[in-house]
Amino acid sequence: MLDALIDLVRIAGALLTLLIFVRVILSWVQPAGGNRPTDLVYRFTEPLLGPVRGLLPAMGGMDFSPIIVLFGIQIVERLLVQLLLGLARGGVGN
Repeated sequence: MLDALIDLVRIAGALLTLLIFVRVILSWVQPAGGNRPTDLVYRFTEPLLGPVRGLLPAMGGMDFSPIIVLFGIQIVERLLVQLLLGLARGGVGN
């Protein structure tokens, strides 16, 4: 059961990472909106990128929020996997 949860955490992290990379590439080649796949990518990534973008100071038109969010995804994924592995080995606090 915990193995399935670990796999789910890793898949979710990989999917979010992929969506953010797709969004970055779309920002280079296509303006926001206009077709359904692009709208879906923006809909899934904006809740993560928007708040981080709002916290960052203006940096001459460069958006560093994807880099920060990608680091955050990696950190959260690793913490969750370690927590789940700890539970699988006999629980936390034993």
